[in-house]
Amino acid sequence: MDIKIKKLPKSELFIEGELSAEKFASYENKALKHLGERVELDGFRKGHVPEAMLRSKIPEMTLMEEMAEMALGEMYPELLEENKIDAIGRPEIAITKIAKGSPLGFTIKTAVLPEVTMPDYKKIAKENSKMDASVDVDEKEIDDALLSIRKMRAHDKMHENDTHEEGEEAKHDHGEIKDEDLPPLDDEFAKSLGQFASIDDLKTKLKENLKLEKLQKEKEKVRVKILEGIIEKMKADVPEILVQSEVEKMIQMMSADMERMGMKFEDYLTQIKKSEAEVREEFKKEGEKRAMLSLALSEIAKIEKIVADEERIQTEVSALLARYADADPARARMHVESALTNEKVLAFLESQSDEK
Repeated sequence: MDIKIKKLPKSELFIEGELSAEKFASYENKALKHLGERVELDGFRKGHVPEAMLRSKIPEMTLMEEMAEMALGEMYPELLEENKIDAIGRPEIAITKIAKGSPLGFTIKTAVLPEVTMPDYKKIAKENSKMDASVDVDEKEIDDALLSIRKMRAHDKMHENDTHEEGEEAKHDHGEIKDEDLPPLDDEFAKSLGQFASIDDLKTKLKENLKLEKLQKEKEKVRVKILEGIIEKMKADVPEILVQSEVEKMIQMMSADMERMGMKFEDYLTQIKKSEAEVREEFKKEGEKRAMLSLALSEIAKIEKIVADEERIQTEVSALLARYADADPARARMHVESALTNEKVLAFLESQSDEK
């Protein structure tokens, strides 16, 4: 193949080339056989029509287009490997010249992994990874949590004898839950909630759980500060395909949220008086940010040689496939491996606060 490669903005490449006439012609028999599998003629089984009859039935241009598709389908991965191109996504391939006995002319437009220039991410992490260790839970928060639990118990008791058709939502026709409706705050109440010896034991465990929740939120805030600090100073020409991939994930998540609320995504769009294209455009900025974040985590994992534990990958993939029987195993593994690797990268960044 004779090719020319030109760099385009947004980490895209434009490849222009020709496949020699001899190489192109070598795909003729293979293409003819493949097309012949779909040709039906009286007196012949599908896929067993003689070659001479096939040639009379299949237009020459149809045959050459099949040859071109086969040739470029096989040659594209070789082209990428020979030229050390890290292509991502589906390429846009166009035929520019096609004729019997002539070279095959083509162009390919493809996105590639961008060159990423990372800032001193260890320093950024160290400057932003300090957590507020003084996180505590006051008595009011414990009382509020207990009140919420008691109200749920009172609500359940009010509806314990309700009957309704399958799939029909239970009716909530009672008034406001009053103090006299609440179960007493005593040891029996604590024991009814699980492995609690007394009301004091319940309060202690509740305080511990509330503190863990606060610490988790604090940890998430720290992670956001670290990552925003990194992507603010990193440089990468993010391919549009990565941005659109992130936008698609957000659209799918929004659609799933709508379904859980009993509303179709299309109806939601009608309600907010926006088209899907407008929502996608609104999500684009966030999509760019998420794509940058993904590139940052991937680059740090590569630099620091951080990999997910194979045993844990297999365990979580098995659990995922057991839950979603129709899931593609290869995509499930990719998802799990990426998530576990990212978690290790984040833990690595957080640990920088301990480095001297």
